Amino acid sequence: MGLLQDGRWVDQWYETSSTGGRFMRKDAQFRNWITPDGGPGPDGQNGFKAEAGRYHLYVSLACPWAHRTLIFRILKGLESSISVSVVHWHMAENGWTFEEGAGVVPDTVNHAKFLYQVYTTAQPDYSGRVTVPLLWDKKTNSIVSNESSEIIRMFNTSFDGIGAKPGDYYPEALRSEIDALNDRIYSTVNNGVYKAGFATTQAAYEEAVYPLFDTLDWLDAKLATQRYLTGNTITEADWRLFTTLARFDPVYVGHFKCNLRQIKEYPNLSGYLRDLYQMPGIAGTVNMDHIKDHYYSSHGTINPTGIVPVGPKIDYSLPHDRAKLG
Repeated sequence: MGLLQDGRWVDQWYETSSTGGRFMRKDAQFRNWITPDGGPGPDGQNGFKAEAGRYHLYVSLACPWAHRTLIFRILKGLESSISVSVVHWHMAENGWTFEEGAGVVPDTVNHAKFLYQVYTTAQPDYSGRVTVPLLWDKKTNSIVSNESSEIIRMFNTSFDGIGAKPGDYYPEALRSEIDALNDRIYSTVNNGVYKAGFATTQAAYEEAVYPLFDTLDWLDAKLATQRYLTGNTITEADWRLFTTLARFDPVYVGHFKCNLRQIKEYPNLSGYLRDLYQMPGIAGTVNMDHIKDHYYSSHGTINPTGIVPVGPKIDYSLPHDRAKLG
């Protein structure tokens, strides 16, 4: 675990002494957009043109934020258009690496040994965390984005004119509802598990863990009468939630002390999780070995022994009855 300071790698854990023990996630710094014609994106700045074979995605199979982008790459049929590198699950003094291991896909674009070298290739004096996902432009040798929520929206529509599969997971008619769901779920669930797990005071931990379960209770009640978060239409809000739910019982319950309840105890959330997992192509994006090995072996401040628990054994392929809801 570490970060870059003026282009120099520093092995440093998150600083919480100035925040009362609270984990504060920094905003992504690369926020450019791919657009169909290279014109301005939502930020008003000129974008990168959508072209097959031009872009490369760096991910970790352990990371829920990177997992989102892999899912959208599958949903939109962009596997042949956007190439991928997968880092090793163990993140230690050099951060994310491309050390050999099962499931690791080397960096065939920049031939980096460490992910931070990709960042400094784009910006030699970069300061900040070295995170995944990272979307790279092979044409200009630059970073497009390292913000997962925006990468999935680029994948959602920007490549529609050059062979992407049909499907809009951020439909205009549902955007206000999706945005409201995303806001609450990100703050209390997606990032909430990290705020609980990385807290260094009891107060900061409890400040995060109770809202987390309030939201899970609310979601379970919502899903009692509808198949997806907005009703009968699956949207990005569902996939953003999915990547946290898939890691919840195997990792967050124990490792991050999010143990008031398990997802398997929620009748609707647990069936909903299996429903999403069983969508075509999704199971192949879930690598539980990378997920468990990363969290338990990489966070030495939380799990100093590095022992990875053998359980729980969870079968997301078990039947569900969600289809009856629509």
